[in-house]
Order: sequence, then C-alpha cells, then structure tokens
Amino acid sequence: MKRVFLKSIAASALLVSGLAQAQQPVEIVVDYPYAGIFKEVHEKIARDFTAKFPQYKVTFRAPTPGYEEAAQQSLRQAVTNQLPDVSYQGLNRQRVFVDRGIAVDMTPFIKSEKDWAKMGYDKALLSLGQVGDKQVGIGFSLSTPIVYFNADLVRKAGVSPEQFPTSWDGIADLAKKAKAANAGTQSMHMDWEITGNWMWQALVFSNGGTMLTPDEKKVAFDGPAGKTAMQTFAKVVKDGEMRDGSLNTASQDFVSGNLAILVTSTSRLGLITKQVGNRFDLRTARMPIEKNGRLPAGGNVAMMFAKDPAKQKAAWEYIKFATGPLGATAMVQGTGYFPANTIPANDANLLKSFYEQHPNYLTAIKQLPVLTGWYAFPGENGLKITDVIKDHIQSVISKEATPEKALAAMTRDVQALLPR
Repeated sequence: MKRVFLKSIAASALLVSGLAQAQQPVEIVVDYPYAGIFKEVHEKIARDFTAKFPQYKVTFRAPTPGYEEAAQQSLRQAVTNQLPDVSYQGLNRQRVFVDRGIAVDMTPFIKSEKDWAKMGYDKALLSLGQVGDKQVGIGFSLSTPIVYFNADLVRKAGVSPEQFPTSWDGIADLAKKAKAANAGTQSMHMDWEITGNWMWQALVFSNGGTMLTPDEKKVAFDGPAGKTAMQTFAKVVKDGEMRDGSLNTASQDFVSGNLAILVTSTSRLGLITKQVGNRFDLRTARMPIEKNGRLPAGGNVAMMFAKDPAKQKAAWEYIKFATGPLGATAMVQGTGYFPANTIPANDANLLKSFYEQHPNYLTAIKQLPVLTGWYAFPGENGLKITDVIKDHIQSVISKEATPEKALAAMTRDVQALLPR
C-alpha cells in the first residue's frame, strides 16, 4: 500500500513538472543596433507582443553601436553557436549572412500565410530584404537621407523656408550666408561618415551612377556620377564652409540653434525634434537629386537566424508583429524612420493623423518613389571596402587631397579588394 502511495506521489510530481514545462514560454533571443534610437521602441514592441502572445518570451542581447558592429558580432556568434533567433541588421549587410549560410529564407513562412497579401507588405519594400531569390529580411525601419534646417537662421539670411534650395550649389551658398548673418553660428554639416558609406552612395546614385559594373568585377563609381559626388563633398567644405568635425558635434550645434543646415538620415528626426523642442523652427527638405537619380534606402531588416523549428515558428510570429502595423506604428512614433508596412500610414487609428500633424516626417515618405537598394560590396573584403572608401572621403573633407586625386586612389584601392 505504501509503495502504491509513493508511486502515486511520484506520478503526480511528474505530471505537475510536465505541465510546468509545457507552460514555459518559448524564448526568442533578439539583438539590434543603435540603442539610443531603438531601445525604447524594441522594449515597447516586446511588451506588446508578449501581452498578445504570452506563450512567448523575448530576451534582448546588449545592443551594438552600429550596423558594422552588428554584422561582425553575428559572424563571430555563428562560429561559437551563439546566434540570436532574430537579428536586426543593416539593409546593406544581409548579403554576408546569405553567403555564410546563416540567414534563414523566410519565403516558406510567407507562403504559409493565408492573408499575406492583406498584411501590408508591399512588393517593392519587400524586395529590400531579398538577396537573390531568397527573402532573408523583412523591413523594420527604413530611411532616406534628408536635409534638416533651422528656418530661423535661414530667414535671417534672407531666404524663405518655403524657397529652400534644391541643389548643392544653392545649399552650400545658403549655409555660408546663414553663418555670416548669424554671429557665432556655424554653416552646415553633411554626415559623410555615416555607416556603410551611405551618404557617398546617396550622392553617386542621386547623380545616376552605380557602385560596380553589373558583373561586380569592376569599379563603376569612377565615372561622371562619382566625380560629381566627390566634388560635392569638396563644395560643402569650400563653399559651404563645413568644418572637419564629427556628427556628434554638429548635432549638438544644430539642436542648440547654432548650425543652420544638417544633412543626415531621417532616422534621427524623432530624437532631433525632441531635443529642439520649441527652441527654433525646425524644417526638413528633400535631398537634391538629378532627373534619373535614385537614393539608397537605409535602415534595417529583421532577419531570422534560428534553426530549430519551434524557435523558427516563434521567431516568425515575432518578426510579423514587429514589422506589422502595430510594431511599425510604435517604431515611427519613437524614431524618424518610416515603415516597410503600408497599412499604418493610411489608418486613422495608427499613423495617418501622425503624419498630418508632423509634416517634417513626410519628407522621407515623398522620396519613396526614388528608392533603390543600399549596396553591399561582394566578397570577403566587403566590410574592409567600406573603411577604405571612408578614409578617402576623409582626405577630401580634411582638404588633404583634391576630389580628383581622392577618387582615383579610392578606385584603385577598392578594385584591389574586389573578388577576382
């Protein structure tokens, strides 16, 4: 009798233990870059997600400083089998994870969704997460380079904010005039060192150029578009009187009202708007672009690295939520990015009224028709090429080299690093 009783207790204990295990939420490990921009956004999305799906638990890794660091960290983690289940990576860093067999193709998950066509994932925007025939990324936050300007300083320079220049010649000239008309202020800053040579690509693409030839064997930015791009950097230094300084310094000057024009990503709009407050009349303008020009889409995508089927199922639910209407709304309201989901901007309960009340955010939206991919250089030296290009642009900003000499040296050095 005692033996039967003990067996009964043991069985009950196993049953309780089994139920406890069955009720344990599936953990989704997530990493992302740029804590200053995204920390609050990701934490809100995770809270909202787990409130709706209590069977899941979201755990964040410590954020990385930027896209290059995010990519390098994930490549190291692949070696040590410590990859997260979901990773937010720069649009231009997806390719390396396909080449290394790390990225999971989400095409089968998309095909299994009965109402995918109604979920707001526009084909053109989805293409930004495609490498070859694989859907390895789902857009989370997208951006374009835009021009921020202090309308008060511009007015004092004799220019109406509504007549803000649409060419680099005009912008450089206005920046110089604004500095002269407002004692103790600075003229302009172009965020040339932004991650992934993004501003360089923006200038080349906006003039109708490309990075490499179609077969990706030869540099193509050494043509007219590249020459114009490099001359633009020299122009904003010489004619626009741009200092050789960091974005951090320029941003501080701008939000304090001491810099007339700042050219950087729309991703900073939320932060800059908050920092400026009522200090001055903050406006945004479109990037100058030639008739057949394009602009590289910046931002990041949610990628799936999980290999276990149960983890993949959980990761897919999380990615859908984060990139869907609710996640996209939280992301836009907390940053300056625009969503890769089309539903929120047209829904009065989500972002429609937000955009109507915040016209500065519409500048990037209006540039959607000219978006193109953020180029990723092929081969093992992709990240190194980014650093090489940055170093040569620095030589123009610091006036150590002429645009012509810097472009010739950049062409030579990048060509040497391309796959043969």
